[in-house]
Amino acid sequence: MIAGLVGLFGAAFLAATLIPFNSEVIFVGLQLGGVAPLWLMVVVASVANTLGAFLNYWIGLRLEDRGAHRWMRIPDAQFDRAHHWWERWGIWTLLLSWLPVVELTTVLAGAMRTPFWQFTLLVALAKTGRYVALALITAGLFG
Repeated sequence: MIAGLVGLFGAAFLAATLIPFNSEVIFVGLQLGGVAPLWLMVVVASVANTLGAFLNYWIGLRLEDRGAHRWMRIPDAQFDRAHHWWERWGIWTLLLSWLPVVELTTVLAGAMRTPFWQFTLLVALAKTGRYVALALITAGLFG
């Protein structure tokens, strides 16, 4: 059981970072194999996936500390407009951070200096919702 949960933790963490990886297959395999209680698997996968998003947030913070928008040739005025948009609407894209491409918003959230408590709340909700839905679908209870 411990080895399966450690593997799930690693897969879920990696899947949330910029490294292309898929944790769903491992989650479903462990669920079908009855390796651990389902609630524990959801907790482990959700925590690991959220921690992986924290790494992305930190990368975003560090990039902006170094003026990344300047060396990426994004003019200050355009970056300011993006920042204004992010404050108004962009934060809600974190609810879709469980999607592969939309995970990049977790890096953007760091660059935009999104308050960490808001980032944590929205990302944890999104990541946990994904694993709950996946567990229910695999169990045949939903979808």
